[in-house]
Amino acid sequence: MDPQIEELLGLEAVRTRAHIVLKLAEEDRLNHFNYHPERMEDATDYVLKLIQRDFGPDRYHLIPPHGRWQHFEVGGVPRIATLLAEWDEEKCDTTEKTRRLIDLFFVSVLLDAGAGDFWKFKEAQSGLTLNRSEGIAVAALHMFLNGDFAGQNSSVKHTVNGDALRNINVDILSRGLQVDDANPMIGVSARADILRKLGESLMNLKDIFGPSGRPGNLVDYLIAKSNESGKLDYRDLWNVLQRLLIPIWPSDRTHVNGQPIGDAWPLRALAQQAGSESNPYSNIQPFHKLTQWLGYSLMVPFSRLLSVSWSNTELGTGLPEYRNGGMLVDMGVLELKPEALQRGLSLSGGSLPSFGAGDDEIVEWRAMTVALLDVLHTKILARLDGVQLSLPQVLEAGSWKAGRELAAAKRPETKCSPILNFGDGTLF
Repeated sequence: MDPQIEELLGLEAVRTRAHIVLKLAEEDRLNHFNYHPERMEDATDYVLKLIQRDFGPDRYHLIPPHGRWQHFEVGGVPRIATLLAEWDEEKCDTTEKTRRLIDLFFVSVLLDAGAGDFWKFKEAQSGLTLNRSEGIAVAALHMFLNGDFAGQNSSVKHTVNGDALRNINVDILSRGLQVDDANPMIGVSARADILRKLGESLMNLKDIFGPSGRPGNLVDYLIAKSNESGKLDYRDLWNVLQRLLIPIWPSDRTHVNGQPIGDAWPLRALAQQAGSESNPYSNIQPFHKLTQWLGYSLMVPFSRLLSVSWSNTELGTGLPEYRNGGMLVDMGVLELKPEALQRGLSLSGGSLPSFGAGDDEIVEWRAMTVALLDVLHTKILARLDGVQLSLPQVLEAGSWKAGRELAAAKRPETKCSPILNFGDGTLF
């Protein structure tokens, strides 16, 4: 593989290039956003107060890393604990339980892009009506329990295999997600397509996922690669995920020399900086957001069930999605320039600006979000006086939650982001 393409598929380039964009912002050289660094203090105050409200003064160690696990516990219902207890009755050992959770988390996360402002899932067992990320998580859980991802020929319902995913269609997904004309969801057909392509990719990587293309076989693969200390390397997980997922993303994503590079996009601000012509790929800002969200999520079952630890987790970045980015806009740290705002309003035809997922405005916003989450993390650690929180913990208890609470306060009818995007169900 071309080393420069390999760089774009790695994690280091996500952070490095985002911080180049931040430096351009500090020099007022962005095309679409004004950056107000003085307002980062107010943003830090707001996020820190949420963390202290929910975990202070002596419960910071209980903050989970940003991941899918806690979404399954929405409404205070211990769905994963109940599932683990059920598997105990089946005499599942700990490794098999971990495989099953990896199966579940894989499909759940890959279904988890923005659902839109109107979709809801009604859980019969609890009587809860759920939406957004938690709603998708619980809906995917019930599809998993129903055997929708296992296939008719599997003797075990609570599993996932590549052949079953290859046969997922819009009808199956719509039924599981309770989607109909009265309960619309963005990008259902795109989500079904992603799962079908995931099935193909799993079946093509038998060296990792076995002849059945089971995501949970990742457990055995990574443990076999671990060193004598039993520590797993996040780089190994990342490389597997990129190898698996790059082929499944929509074909209209960015390509370099015919090679798809996933959630990575040309950015005019990077192209305009001096010397960019020396590297034909230096104008591309990678994010790999959904893959990073999956990576963060998959680490948790390994840690909680198998008691293994991870190295190189600091390579992961903040997630450039609408809750984190929305928080920065709602707090006034980032502000659309007048021309960009006018264009966004004309595209949306409404009161909030909207852009396409690959539009330069969105890519610039996402790059600034990645970099400013690093700034936020540093500022929060300085304020916590010795309390150590990882970036995924700050995402979970702070920035993501802040984005959601600000959206609910400022736009109570929709609770949506201050900037909208024409998503396809596979990105944000």
